[in-house]
Amino acid sequence: MWDTSLIACHECDLLHRIEPLPVGSTARCVRCGAVLYRQKRNSLDRSLALVIAGLILFVLANSYPLLAFKLQGQVKYATLITGVKDLYTQGWGELSAVVLLTSAVVPLVYLLGMLSILLPLKLNRVPSYLPGAFRLVTNLQPWGMMEVFMLGILVSIVKLMKMATIVPGISLYCFAVLIFVLAGAMAFLDPQLIWQRLEESRCR
Repeated sequence: MWDTSLIACHECDLLHRIEPLPVGSTARCVRCGAVLYRQKRNSLDRSLALVIAGLILFVLANSYPLLAFKLQGQVKYATLITGVKDLYTQGWGELSAVVLLTSAVVPLVYLLGMLSILLPLKLNRVPSYLPGAFRLVTNLQPWGMMEVFMLGILVSIVKLMKMATIVPGISLYCFAVLIFVLAGAMAFLDPQLIWQRLEESRCR
């Protein structure tokens, strides 16, 4: 079993004993001065609220068109799924799988995983699956590349504006806001709080 009362500095590997901190304060390594952990204000409530908002935005972003193309009186709508299908039919199967994975599957699994962790903690419950679920969402976090997907869309818009009239859809705005919501949820999250709750439940 791991010792959740100790933390290793990610810069020099020096072990420190975790001590309670005042809200808003930061613990630093005594050897190199690197940040060890922070006591964030209302971490659980803020992260949970942003995760719920993220799920709502994710549903909206995948329910409406990303863009509308107007060319010679004809209008064509593009969604995330149609983009993935077009890549696949054009022989880019691997690329379509990567786009689907990084822009839809991973963000959805991350949001659902965080909800399954934060909601029980908010209700003062510590589920048995918490350690595995938290490790999973932590490992998935770098694979959520919605900002890269959004950058690709913006580049495409600039190029296509010379050939057709581009009308941004509701989904595009939802994706843009979702990027900031996910970043906020990650920033407000206090991993040490989650492990502390787990340790407290085991000591009961």
